[in-house]
This record gives sequence, structure tokens and C-alpha cells, in this order.
Amino acid sequence: MIELVKNLLGLVILGCILTSSVALAKPSLIVVFPETSYQTSAQKIFFLGTAPPDGQVLINSKPITRSKAGHFSPSFPLQLGENLFTVRHNNQELQIKVTRLTTGPELPQGLAFAKDSLTPAVDIARLPGELICFSALAFAQRSVGKLPEGVAPPNASVSVNLANQTIALLPQPQQAQLPSNLAALTGQNQPYAQSSVGKYEGCTKLQQPAPNSQTLIYGNNIISGSVVPNSNKEVDLGQPQFQLRLNGKTITQPGTGKIQILSPTQLPVVEVTADAGVARTGPSTDYSRLTPLPKGTRATVTGREGEWLRLNYGAWINSKETRILPGAVPPQTIIRSVGYRQLPGATEIVFPLQVPVPVSVQQSEGAFALTLYNTTAQTDIIRLDDDPLIYRLDWQQEAPEQVKYTFNLKKAQQWGYKLRYDGTTLVLALRHPPKIGNSRRKPLANLKIVLDSGHGGKESGASGPTGYLEKDVNLVVSKLLRDELVKRGATVVMTREDDKEVSLAERQAIISQEEPAIAISIHHNSLPDDGDAEKTKGFGTFWYQPQAHNLAIFLQNYVVKKLSRPYYGVFWNNLALTRPAAAPSVLLELGFMSNPDEFEQIVNPKEQKKTANAIAQGITEWFRSVR
Repeated sequence: MIELVKNLLGLVILGCILTSSVALAKPSLIVVFPETSYQTSAQKIFFLGTAPPDGQVLINSKPITRSKAGHFSPSFPLQLGENLFTVRHNNQELQIKVTRLTTGPELPQGLAFAKDSLTPAVDIARLPGELICFSALAFAQRSVGKLPEGVAPPNASVSVNLANQTIALLPQPQQAQLPSNLAALTGQNQPYAQSSVGKYEGCTKLQQPAPNSQTLIYGNNIISGSVVPNSNKEVDLGQPQFQLRLNGKTITQPGTGKIQILSPTQLPVVEVTADAGVARTGPSTDYSRLTPLPKGTRATVTGREGEWLRLNYGAWINSKETRILPGAVPPQTIIRSVGYRQLPGATEIVFPLQVPVPVSVQQSEGAFALTLYNTTAQTDIIRLDDDPLIYRLDWQQEAPEQVKYTFNLKKAQQWGYKLRYDGTTLVLALRHPPKIGNSRRKPLANLKIVLDSGHGGKESGASGPTGYLEKDVNLVVSKLLRDELVKRGATVVMTREDDKEVSLAERQAIISQEEPAIAISIHHNSLPDDGDAEKTKGFGTFWYQPQAHNLAIFLQNYVVKKLSRPYYGVFWNNLALTRPAAAPSVLLELGFMSNPDEFEQIVNPKEQKKTANAIAQGITEWFRSVR
């Protein structure tokens, strides 16, 4: 199961835990998921389990549909709070309690702000002149008036006091609630209306003080000099105080985050200490990833939010992946010559810089673009010989301190790249196409393939209705696929060959170190709690780097047609085993463990061999197509 989908939890089988040996056995009544006392925020949930084919299985006295082997995965709606389910088969009975948690705010008593509704919720730092917004959910007892959910009425007054100034917070109109990323996997990727009644919000700007001034312009007001002792230092405005007034009654509550204003002349500079610093579009792991920053990258910090730092080119990075460089000035560099050298299997482009600056990569069909930030070109000459990979190099100063280099390639398919800093010199390695064999008997000769068997050890992955674990079937199919690839002449490197735990970082490192022609990760799928497990089935392929897209589409179409399998879909997905840039890397979901009928195919040894053969032949045909 892919990392975005939650692992199904423990087995319930009369107090016993099943092992993979029961995959094809005929056990008694089993409910694998949900476990008793399970909690979820989903509006419905599916029950995954099995029972002998004879007789009916009833859930809350309702007969359910089962596969020929007796497996089942029906869905049931959930009410808020506790939901009790009785599962019966013949003389056996299981009691399962599922609690649906509310996703809305916890309603307070009396006149109050909702718990954890005050924002900013963490310490923040912004540049002078930036918009800073405050919000709160305000509630009152229903006795105040006939109001939905006890929300504060329109005549309530909500404000924030900060540095002796007051910002009014006004009631907000209704807005759409976005679905989670998992909704793309269930086909329910639609926003839905959610009332913002009770939400109050207001914004203001804090302006930069004039030179040698002891005052700070705050909105349309002026804060006394005692608040701004030195305009060349950060200004700490402390915690905002939220105030709610209604019918002569007032409550005041301090915010949980402090507000600081950075000095434009004394911005901190950080250096990336992680091998590949994770740059994101916003200040949490909920935000999308950008091109990783090579170790040694330096950038100016223009904002903070909790432990997250905003870098001056727009990306955010966790402070744990950086260190502050005391006294450093904002990193800026010029670039003149661009070096070029051919190595066995790769072309390296060398960018001599004064300091290591942030970079980003953009791949497209037949082109590779690299953007350097905080960089100004003084380039008049670049050497680029007739290269086996690169047709032409173009560059332009796209914006002040932003230079873009575009490598026009001789072929559309790209085979991987690496970025690193050697001191202050940026080195980009573009891999050459592999030497693809022409032998009919050994069509994959000279090709190295990394084969990743998903999960392992304590990481069990998904579970089938009998309790058969994804980690076990992944390994079975991976070994069969390895054998098929070796028959065709490939050198295969396995990330695991037994039931051991291999971290995602270790798997990524294997791909980076081995530099294979391609990397394939083998998984079997499941669904979020509210997925339709009875109907959802099929083969799916996941990719992230553009260089892997062609491989993903080809394998999806080939395997589905070859095996006459249902088509689940091709997904761009930011997964640990699709992110490696050193080689085209795809993740295959061979079917749904949570689907009663498809599960029978998944555990059938003959079907496993057919699947391995089809994938191996698909890989072979793909290499022929890109030769």
C-alpha cells in the first residue's frame, strides 16, 4: 500500500494474530479491519474480513455480499460518536465499536473562543510591510439568541490587541472546504461548502521604521519608541491579546504565538546541513515539495513560522535541516564561465559560484532546466562539445538575481540527474542513456534494475481479508519478477530479500548509490477508511519525476492489456520511492488487498507468476521503445 494510505490495523480473530500461512486457508469468522474501539473522522467505513462460504454474514442484522471464497468488504455510514456493530456468521459473533470523531471545533461553554482556534498558533516573524492576519472562532451559549451551534451573533465584537494597538476581526463569509489529497485515490476529489459562521478574521501591516527613527508605523497608527529600541534589530511585539465582547460581557485570551518584525538590514543567513534539504511551498509538511536544496546551500531568512524558515527565494525549510551563519551577509553571487566535462555514463556541468545559492530543477520532454537564485550572470563564453546527451545549452537572466540554464537534449527520455555542491561550485550530473542490449535471448543485458519490495519487518503494509500481509506478497512477487528480469539478462539489485525492515531513506540511498537504469517498487493497494473497497480494484502506477512518466504510462497500459486487469489509474504522487532523481523510478500497485475478489488473484501463485512475467516483459518492451 502506498505511503499516503494509512496502514490497516491489527487483526481480530478470537484473540489470535494470523500469519501469512493462513492466506489460502478457510478460517472462522474474521474481521481484519476495523479493529474494535477504532476511531476515525470519516463519514463511513468499510469492514474487511472473511468467513467460511456457507451461510450468511450479517452486520447489524443486514446480510452482506461476499466473494466465492467468503471474503467481504462492505461499507457502512457512521454517526458522530460511538457506532456499535455486531458481525455474525452462523453461531459466531464479533462486537466492534467505531467512534467517529468530529472535524469541527470543540464548542466551549458560555461566551468563549473555540479551543485551539486562535491564529497565529505559533511564533511568527515577518518583514516590515507584510500582511499579518489574525483569526478566531467565537461562540456564545444558545441562550444569547437563536443561533446555529451557539455561534457568536453579528453584534459581537472581536478584536486583537498588539503593542497597544487594536485590530478589529470581522465575521467571515462561507467558504469551500477542500478534500484531502487521499480523495484523488477514491474519486471523490470535490470541494464542499462549509460554514464559516463564528470565524472572525482581520489583517494589518507593520511598516519599516524610518532611518534613525524611534517609531514604528503600525497600520495607520504609530507605536512609541519604547517598542522599537533599534530599527536594525528584530522587533518583538509579544503575544496578541484576543478580546470578545457581547451584551456588556468581555473575555480576553492571549494568543499562543508571538509576533516579531525582522530588520531588513540584519536578516539571518542559514546554511543547509541535510544532504538534501526539503524545500516546501509553505511552513509545514502539508505543503508541496520543491527541488531539494543540496547540502551547503545558503540563503537569507525572510520569515519564520514555528520551526519553519522562509528563504528569500520563496521556499520554506525546517530549521532542523539548517544552521545559522552568524554575521553572514545575504548570499549573492555572479557567474561567469560554465564548465563542461564528460564522464563514463554522465555529463557534468560545473557552475563556479562565490557562494552556494538555492537552485530548482524543471524537466520537460527533451529539455532539462536549472534555475540559480541570488545569481547574476556575467557570462560571455560557454564550452559545450558535441555531447552524447546534450544538443544545445541556452541561458537567460529571467529576473534580477535569477539565472536559468536550459539543456536541450538529443532525446526526449531522460535517465536521471544528481546535484551537489563541491565547496562553492555547483555540479550537475546528467546521466547518459544506458546501453540497451540487442540480443533476443538477453534483451536486458548490460542493464541494472533496482527492485524494491515494499514494506517489511514491522512495516506490514496493507492486509487482506484473511490477514495475509502486503509485505509478504510484495516479497513473493518481487522475487518472481527478479527471476524474470535476470532471465532476460538484467542485473537486479533488491532492496530486501527477506522479511526485514528497510527504511525509506535506505531504499532511496540504494537507488542513488547503484545508479540503475530504472527503479521499480512493488506494492499492493488498500483504501482510506471511506473508500469503496467492494468496488475499487485494479492495477495502478505512480510516478513523480518527469523522467519516469513515460515508463509509468507504458507499464500501466502494457500490464493492464496483457493480463486483462482492471485499470485503476496513473498518478503523479510524491512518494519516497518515486522521488529519487538518480534514475526513472516508478511504484506499482498490483491490485487491492481490500477488494474481496481481487485478493483471490493476489494470493494465487499462478496469477503471481503471470503478473511477474507481464511486468518483466513490459519493462523489456519499454527499453526497446526508447532505444
